[in-house]
Amino acid sequence: MKVIGISGSPRKGGNTEILVRHTLEPFREAGWEVSEFFLSEKSIKPCVGCDSCRKTGSCKIKDDDMGYVYDEFSSCDAIVIGSPVYYRNVTAQLKALFDRCYVFSEKRPLDGKVGGAIAVGRGEGAGQSIVLNIIYNFYLSCGAICVPGILNGLSARADKCGDILDQEKRLQQARFLGENILKYATLIKGYHG
Repeated sequence: MKVIGISGSPRKGGNTEILVRHTLEPFREAGWEVSEFFLSEKSIKPCVGCDSCRKTGSCKIKDDDMGYVYDEFSSCDAIVIGSPVYYRNVTAQLKALFDRCYVFSEKRPLDGKVGGAIAVGRGEGAGQSIVLNIIYNFYLSCGAICVPGILNGLSARADKCGDILDQEKRLQQARFLGENILKYATLIKGYHG
């Protein structure tokens, strides 16, 4: 079985990447194939609204890393998406990825798969709940099943790279989110055989 972890942060090694990796740890321990897709290392061009995917079934933009995402979505059993809060929203990089999934309107490769969400903001009430809702709305639009952490998704407060490593409670919550996603993905896969 396979899980994909996506960090929408353009900051390499930042708090969102750290939390996504901690969330993926239970999958590694369970022997799952783990795929990390960190937008700090990838290029996703924005959707140009040409609608050609409606006619051809594929996106006409071929010179970026989105083709890899299309393949990963089709082959995964579970997904974790994290984003820092940028002006009370997901990052532009993650929004571009979401917009490029318009090509999936008919195919729905995440249909029936489970996903969890992570949001990291600079302060309390910095928009983490909005970001969690945006990620969960993306899942619902793709037919995925939203899996909660301790409450909703994982909401964290951190600023400088690595700040989250001093917050043991948040690292534990990331692991708990991963355990929940793993549990439900395993149940669904077992049910569908």
